[in-house]
Amino acid sequence: MNEIINKTVEFRDLGRMDYQEAWDYQENIFAEIVAQKIKNRNLPADQQAITPNYLLFVEHPHVYTLGKSGKPENLLLDDSGLAQHQASYYKINRGGDITYHGPGQLVGYPILDLDNFFTDIHKYLRLLEEAIILTLADYGIEAGRIDGLTGVWLDHVEQKNPRKICAMGVKSSRWVTMHGFAFNLNADLSYFGHIIPCGIDDKAVTSLHLELRRPVDEAEAKHKVKKHLADLFEMNLIESK
Repeated sequence: MNEIINKTVEFRDLGRMDYQEAWDYQENIFAEIVAQKIKNRNLPADQQAITPNYLLFVEHPHVYTLGKSGKPENLLLDDSGLAQHQASYYKINRGGDITYHGPGQLVGYPILDLDNFFTDIHKYLRLLEEAIILTLADYGIEAGRIDGLTGVWLDHVEQKNPRKICAMGVKSSRWVTMHGFAFNLNADLSYFGHIIPCGIDDKAVTSLHLELRRPVDEAEAKHKVKKHLADLFEMNLIESK
C-alpha cells in the first residue's frame, strides 16, 4: 500500500502510432512506476516518492495481437495474407486471446498504480467496461456485459444477435496496469473476419458508426470516454503539455 495516495492521472493522446512503438512506450512507463514502488519499499514514509499514473489514447495501423492465453490458430492469415492486408502481428504479454486494432478504433492504455485507487483487478476491469457502457448510453445505445466474457456487448440481455463493440485485455504486476481496451468507433470490421475474435466464434463484432448509421466524431467520443473514466476512478485528470 502506498503511503502517499496519488489520484492525479496524466492524459496523453499519442495519435496514430505503430503498435510496437506504443508497446515500448507503455513498457518504459510501466517499468519506471514499478521501479519506484520497489524503491519506496526500502524508504521511510517521509522519503517515498509518489507513483505517477497515465492514461494513453492511441490509434494503431492494422495489427493483430495475441494474448498470453490465446491460440495462434485463431489468426486466419498467413504471412502473405498479413502483407496483402497491410497488417502486422504480435504475440504480447496481456491476458486474453486475439484481437484486432486499426484506424477508426479508440485504444486506451491506462497505466495506473492501483495502490493509488483500489487493489482489485476485477473491479478495475468492470470500471473500464462501465466507462464504455456509459459512453454508449450518451449516444442512446444500451450496452452491457455477458457473463464469463470480458468486454462490452450490444444485445447482451436477450442475445439474439450479441455483438462486441469494445474488447479488453490487461496486464498487472505489483498492482501497476498496462494494455487496456479497444473501442470500435469507425472501424473497418472486415479485418475481424481474418481472426476468431477473442477466441469466440459464435458472436459478432460491431462498431459505433454502424449502430448509429453515421460516422462518429472521434474527438467527441474520446472526450466522453475520458470523462467517464475520470469520474469512475475519481481521477484528477490532467492534460500532458
